[in-house]
Amino acid sequence: MEQMMIHGGVIRRLWPADLSAFREHLLRLDAQSRFDRYAMSVNDDFLIRYAERCFGIDDVIYGYYVDGVLRGAGELRAVGNNIIGGSVEAAFSVEKDWRRRGVGTELMSRIVRAARNRRADALYMSCLASNAAMQALAKKFSADLRFETDDMTGKLVARDPTPASVWSEFADNATSFATAMLDLQTRVFSLQPRA
Repeated sequence: MEQMMIHGGVIRRLWPADLSAFREHLLRLDAQSRFDRYAMSVNDDFLIRYAERCFGIDDVIYGYYVDGVLRGAGELRAVGNNIIGGSVEAAFSVEKDWRRRGVGTELMSRIVRAARNRRADALYMSCLASNAAMQALAKKFSADLRFETDDMTGKLVARDPTPASVWSEFADNATSFATAMLDLQTRVFSLQPRA
């Protein structure tokens, strides 16, 4: 399930209460990681504005938390106007010190499941030809998905949802929502002046 430990961290769905953690994660990415993620050089202002637009109704984001700090994220969003039944795009960012630990694979499995449960006809992943790690991640899922690639874009065509995949996402989301609310309550409580 979603709350399992992975190298000392937990993967769960992110909610609007996680916006500041998501923004801070993006700001910690080094220049090469930013370039790999966005296929261009981006500055802090770009990342701040980007993070503020990432928690819409059709956005699904999973995060990797270690000791309460977000260290990786997998994003799923609609390519067109609707995430249900259309094309979707996946994007990933994992901070340098937490790579090569299976975090990307775990994030990708949740993104693929979310795309499947939303009956996506295609899941696109844009990556640079030089981003071998991202290409290897996509190929790990070739048993479940068809992978078509050129130098810049991978296209994964998802299978139909099953009752088990829908239930699994529902249960994970319920657990992660409760965890996010407890985290928010802890942050708010820690800001209260002590008498």
